[in-house]
Amino acid sequence: MNKIIAGCILTAAFSFSAMAADVSGYIIDKSCADKPAMRGNVACAERCIKRGDAVVLVTDEGKIYKLDNQAKVLEHAGQKVTVSGKIDGETIAVESVKI
Repeated sequence: MNKIIAGCILTAAFSFSAMAADVSGYIIDKSCADKPAMRGNVACAERCIKRGDAVVLVTDEGKIYKLDNQAKVLEHAGQKVTVSGKIDGETIAVESVKI
């Protein structure tokens, strides 16, 4: 009986480690992510991303999320979007992007 309870607890713990969510924010390059004035600056985001900077999502509150599938968000550089996917720590596994 104890093994069954322990198994249920372990399963529940793993299910909470990666939760599906919708997160709104700006698709921007990592080097400008901590500069609020750069949010929404499409030209700068495109330029820095082409230079090779990592792409992140920055919320209005300033929370920065890494994005596991950057190809899905590149066309939205500098724009405010809602990213749907599973959050695991500071990373979003991108499933879809909406403007």
